[in-house]
Formats: sequence, structure tokens, C-alpha cells
Amino acid sequence: MTKKSTNVTWHDTEITKQDREQRNGHKGIVIWMTGLSGCGKSTVATELQKELFGRGCRVFILDGDNVRHGLNGDLGFSPEDREENIRRIGEVAKLFADAGTIAITSFISPYRKDRDRNRGLLKEGEFVEIFVKASLEVCEERDPKGLYKKARAGIIPEFTGISAPYEEPLNPELVIETDKLSVEESAQKIIDYLVENGIIQ
Repeated sequence: MTKKSTNVTWHDTEITKQDREQRNGHKGIVIWMTGLSGCGKSTVATELQKELFGRGCRVFILDGDNVRHGLNGDLGFSPEDREENIRRIGEVAKLFADAGTIAITSFISPYRKDRDRNRGLLKEGEFVEIFVKASLEVCEERDPKGLYKKARAGIIPEFTGISAPYEEPLNPELVIETDKLSVEESAQKIIDYLVENGIIQ
């Protein structure tokens, strides 16, 4: 990305991230869910948010489709636009984490370099990459939006898993196999990780 902004200076505020975390009773982090369309990212994210909210956590979901209604409404699905889509979300998610919030992102985010870039925005332990895994066959069977059918018919070009690549995470913090676990079990596995790693109480 080429920066066009000049003569800008970072302005520090008096309230730190640690201050916010202390008040919130949990750490501010990014939970980055990645996986094929139909693997269950949004469904698991929604359940996880509900459970964390019920525990009194400050939590918010940045969902792929939702973000494209506004912030990223000017982007398509070319490799370049996908890269910019994920770059913007990484920056927004970092702002949420800096505010002491648990930011849950739910994006296909097919390229490792883009996910790794966003990990690099945060300190060690503040970026939790979760590979929401289901076979292409299972995702096609689910096909909640009818996208695979359109992709197979050539109506949707550059569709991840069919006509565009998906690069699986090499070392994610968690792998959630949604063809083996229920939605509730999937969310609980993530909560267990957060507790074990001192992110939430």
C-alpha cells in the first residue's frame, strides 16, 4: 500500500489499552476466523459472541458480508481487492483490540500473506488465528447462499475453492472442524482456549 497521507502525526491519548483491559476484565484481542465459504465461520462467530457477551465481555463481530455493505463496499473480489479488503479489516480489528474489545473477524481471507500481515499489527498473543475447517464437499452441500452453485455455473468468477485458491493456515492457534463439532462445541473450544491463555477469566 502506498501512503497518500502526509504531515500526519500519531496522537497518544492518556487512557492506555491496559487501562481499558483492566476495566473490562479481559484482554483486547483479535480472533481471526478463516475458512471456505460455508465452513461455518459466521455461525460459530455468532455463537461465540453470544457466549462472551453473556460473560460480560466487550465483544464485536466484523463479518465479511456486513463489512462489504459499508466500509468495503467499493471493493470487488479480484486478488487485489481481496487483499485490500483484508488489510482494512486488519486495521479496524486492531483498533477494536486497542480499545480493549474482543474483535471477532469472520472472513474467508484466502491468502496467508494477508493474514500474516494482520498478525504483525498486534503483539504476541493478541492475534488468535482460527482455521474453521470443513471439506469442500461439505461446504458445497451446505451452500447457504447458493454461491457454489453459481460458481460451478461460471456465474461467479474467482470464487475461493473453485476458481480461486485458498491457502490453509500453517500454524493456527486453533482448528475448528465444523463437520465434526456442533456450533456450541465449536464456540466452547474457543472459549476454553481463551480461558487457558488468560485472555478471559
